[in-house]
Amino acid sequence: MTTDLMSRRVEGLVWGIRGAGMEEPIPNERKTMAIIVWLIIGLIAGALARLLVPGRDPMGILGTLVLGLVGSLVGGFLGNLLFEGQLDITAAGLIGSVIGAIIALLVYRSMRGRTV
Repeated sequence: MTTDLMSRRVEGLVWGIRGAGMEEPIPNERKTMAIIVWLIIGLIAGALARLLVPGRDPMGILGTLVLGLVGSLVGGFLGNLLFEGQLDITAAGLIGSVIGAIIALLVYRSMRGRTV
């Protein structure tokens, strides 16, 4: 990927501009709705991951939300890597988010167990 194309993709991610050619900006209402949907999917994915992985996790609703959001990014990264062969970090759908949240929860537990 060339440097110019990479910089346009980064600008598109930061400013919410469609496509590499930056044709038109995404309206603020759609950005806000996308963030709300991502938060809801993250909360559902985190809750499902905590239900599917046996054991006790002392985290509240905020920890569950963060777990689901991290899981969404992990799931999107793995999905892009496996199916498209690219190292892009993007949000995943519900199934990818749950799989990523399970992975993130297992990593969290293994790191938490090593602290003294």
